[in-house]
Formats: sequence, C-alpha cells, structure tokens
Amino acid sequence: MASPGGEKPYRRYRGGRVKGRVPTGSAQKPPPRKPRPSRDGQARYRGPGPRPAAVAQGARKIRWGREIGIAIVLVVLFLVFWALLGYLTFRGGVSAANKRLPQSTRNALTPDNGSMLDSSTSILLLGTDHSLAVSRSGEQHSDSITLLRTDPAHHRLYYLSIPRDLRVQIPGYGDAKINTAFQVGGPRLAARAIASYTDIPVNHLIVVNFAEFRDLIDKVGGIDVNVPRAIVSKFDCPFSSAARCARWQGWRFAKGNQHLNGRRALIYSRVRKNALQPSESDITREQRNQQVLQALMSKLASFGTFMRMPFIGDDLMKPLATDLSANQFIELGWNKFRAGNSIHCRLGGISTGGDITPSEDNAKVILMVLGKSAVQPPAPSGDTYPPGCVYGNPVPGSY
Repeated sequence: MASPGGEKPYRRYRGGRVKGRVPTGSAQKPPPRKPRPSRDGQARYRGPGPRPAAVAQGARKIRWGREIGIAIVLVVLFLVFWALLGYLTFRGGVSAANKRLPQSTRNALTPDNGSMLDSSTSILLLGTDHSLAVSRSGEQHSDSITLLRTDPAHHRLYYLSIPRDLRVQIPGYGDAKINTAFQVGGPRLAARAIASYTDIPVNHLIVVNFAEFRDLIDKVGGIDVNVPRAIVSKFDCPFSSAARCARWQGWRFAKGNQHLNGRRALIYSRVRKNALQPSESDITREQRNQQVLQALMSKLASFGTFMRMPFIGDDLMKPLATDLSANQFIELGWNKFRAGNSIHCRLGGISTGGDITPSEDNAKVILMVLGKSAVQPPAPSGDTYPPGCVYGNPVPGSY
C-alpha cells in the first residue's frame, strides 16, 4: 500500500526488507592493492625506500666527490697558468742571453742534425775567469772547459772535461795551452780549437760567468755539495789590510755534505791548492767547477724553483751567454731527466811545469764519448793525469 505522499514505506533489497530510514552514506572502500611486480619495469615494486640517514650520507659523498673534483681541476689550471707564466719569464731571460753571444761566434758552430729530443748534439760549456782579485779583473780565462754530448737514443749524457793547460794546436796561433784560445779569440776560437782537437763538432755554446753565479745560487736558495775531504786554502784574501791577511789562515770547508750559499759556492769552485791535500791541482779545481754546476742544475730542476720561476726566470740566464733557445733548454732538461746514465770523462796527459802534454790515450777517451768504445776508467800509466771515463757523478779527486 502506498503512503499518502505516494512513497512506499520500504525498499526491497536482495537480502530482504529493511525497515526504517534508508542509509544514504556510501560504503567504505577497501585500500588500493599494491601493484604486483612486473617484468616490463613499469610497475616493479622497489621495496621500502632508504632511511633518511642513508640518504644524507649518500648526498654528502656526492658533494665531497664533486668538491674534490673541482679542487683538482683548479689545481691543474693553476699549475698550467704558473708554468706558462714562468716559461714566458724564462724565455725573456734566454732572449737576453742570446744577445750576449756575438753573431761571429754563432757562425763558428756546426748546425744540429735535428731536434735534441731524437738527435745527438754537442754543447761546449766554458766557465770564464771569476777571480775576485783586482789584478786579474781584465783577464779572460776559461777556467772550466766541458764538452757535453747528449745521446737520446741510449738515454745517456757524456761530460768531457778538458784541462785548461792542455797543449793543443790552436787555429791561427800554433801550439799553446787550450785556454789561450779563449783569451786571444774569445768563445769563437775556443769552439774551433776544441772541435779541431777532439774531432767532435760543436753544435751549441754556453759561456758561464761564475762571478754572477753567486747571485743566482742565492736566488734558488743555495746548493748542496759533497766535499770529499776537508779543505784549507789561502787565496784572494777578503781583507784589505796586509797584516790581517798575513794572520788569516784561509778558506775552510769541512768534509761531508755541505749547503753552500752563493759566496761559499763560488769560493769552493775556485779552490786550486789544498793545504791538507798537496796533491790537488787545477784538475781537481775543474772537477769542483763541474760539481757546482751539477748541483745548480739539480736545484734548477726542483719543484721549489718551478714555483719561483715567474719571479726568477729571467735571472737564471744572467750569468750565461748562449745560442740555445728557450725550447732547446727545455729539450736539454728533458734529456737530462731521461738519462739513465751520466758518464764523466776527462782528457789528460803529463804535467811539464805549467803545461800538460796530451796523453796518447786521449783518443780512446774521445771514442768513449762518441759511444764507439766501452767506458773505461783511467788506467795506471806514466801520465800525471790519466785520461778515462766513469759512470755517475764523481767527487773531486776520485779519478
């Protein structure tokens, strides 16, 4: 039966009649089901997410890695910039050193066969007179004569020491001490005389002013040398008073490793007579010159010198006059770095007063320097200064 309003008093449901007010709210829906893992990667279940602490730790690792990478890049860029700045300063100093070598001297040199990196070359090193005595200030002497030959194919460097009192034929002047060539004809005639006697073409020339080496050694922080035996030598008294010089006992150097400033290094390289070792001579002094040069070259190749290069690059060349370019100096440095063996040789002979008559064995030593003969140490002979070669950097008086 219908109600007066036309509405039925009940509604019929499948479960039967329900009396009273019909609920109008919607039924509660169950929670959505998690998607099953699938093989297509679209709805794969990844499991529970990382903990907040692990997320923070991973972020810190990424941040530290990024900062370290940026720091490395900045350091590399700084080193490249610093090297470029040092090279430009060094190149300016080399340019000034090139101007100090006359063109006539360059014309006496034999051109290279190629780059120093793959071709052998010979460089004549002349250490000029560096006496502090006023009486010798106007003289020109090559107190140290060394012929450096590179052998990049075998990673070797040959140093041939030539006694300054060795008597040879000087072109245009006849028989005389080889030191006379520099005194009367400068580095040009010295290069010609040495090339003529050794039959080794001189490709490049470096004239070293030892007096100015004092400032250079101070700029690089001094050098370290091994003094093989104690030295007491009296020359070039530093005092103006004659009475004080008479009481002065001379320069002293203790035995062992010594750190020398520019002034001490200059004096050490000039020691000719040692009161504690009467057998020492000009030969020993030349070896000390080479020892100082080797120590300086090692210091110039150090990292500390590299960091100061933009400030001292031009000063490095002030004691030199040379035909070598900046790039050739770098190539020479690379050859020295790669050299597994440094071979030091010397010419010798019989001392006759103030001269040295050449030994017949000098020809054998020249073949060793050219790599055409095995390296042999000085052999016992009648020579006052037996010629020969040794491996490594010998200390003065050791051969």
